[in-house]
Amino acid sequence: MKVLTVVGARPNFIKMAPVSRELQKSMTEVIVHTGQHYDYELDKIFFDELQIPAPEYHLGVGSGSHGYQTGEMLKKIDGIIAHEKPDIVLVYGDTNSTFAGALGAAKMHVPVAHIEAGLRSFDRRMPEEINRVLTDHISDLLFCPTQAAVRHLAAEGITEGVHLTGDVSVDAMKAVAEIAEKRTDVLADNGLSKKGYSLATVHRAENTDSYLNLSNIVDAFSEIGDVVLPVHPRTEKYLKKFNLWDQLADHVKIIRPVGYLDMITLEKNARMILTDSGGVQKEAYILNIPCITLRENTEWVETVADGWNVLVGSDKDRIVGMYRDFRPASSPKNVFGDGNARTRIREIIEEYSA
Repeated sequence: MKVLTVVGARPNFIKMAPVSRELQKSMTEVIVHTGQHYDYELDKIFFDELQIPAPEYHLGVGSGSHGYQTGEMLKKIDGIIAHEKPDIVLVYGDTNSTFAGALGAAKMHVPVAHIEAGLRSFDRRMPEEINRVLTDHISDLLFCPTQAAVRHLAAEGITEGVHLTGDVSVDAMKAVAEIAEKRTDVLADNGLSKKGYSLATVHRAENTDSYLNLSNIVDAFSEIGDVVLPVHPRTEKYLKKFNLWDQLADHVKIIRPVGYLDMITLEKNARMILTDSGGVQKEAYILNIPCITLRENTEWVETVADGWNVLVGSDKDRIVGMYRDFRPASSPKNVFGDGNARTRIREIIEEYSA
């Protein structure tokens, strides 16, 4: 059996690592890397650290508008599917690579399997939400990380091919969390002590591309004062464009983008996390770190319902106020599964293709 896996961005690589190792026990996997993330820190380092096989295809799409990226990927994926003739195309998450891979397969009548199906923020202004919804509606196998995801699909009339597997991110983090601190010097290299800092990530367009939103976040981080920020290239671009870089650098410890092992170590040892990343929200929850989300909504509703994540948008006073006052009232529940999602996914694919 041949599986064609389409990936292209950091969250895809992390989820792919444990699944890829599992699939290769009984299947042939062909990896297509779209090149949606294209500099070393955001790309190759994850393949190296997570010991993912080198992609058979690298499309080199790079940056561009959502339409440009998706179109370029789709053009190239069509040819690969025609050449490889896979039995199934596997996609992850909610990136442009996810939708392009799924759409290319569906148009060529190849079954689509979607890992992390059923997530909804219910905000159609987010390109990720569009990718999630459309991918789910053309998928044949939908692997849901949580019961809420199953309910979301049912509400949209999708019940066939839906499987509650748990979240493969738990599989990935269990595999690397312990070795991460042994193999990384990120704390020492940056003069950080355990629980002596707060970790922040900012990269979403609604925050980076808006002067008002980005300046509010900079003001909040400046007032908080103990923030460590691995700066995303997009964020750095707009901080400099809006003349906010110097103010931030005066109050916040800005570091270069980091690999997965470094990031998990930074998350695990932070006092608190402030982020607009969906993946980081979930990682914070799994690691039992309180999270303040710089968005008005989230696809990871379970983290909010369980009291370990709070939504504040880009309002300076809400960010600072929650930083001072927010403390989870109880231990987190095990809402994302037991760390064996990869095995369930392999078994379901095998049964489907038998």
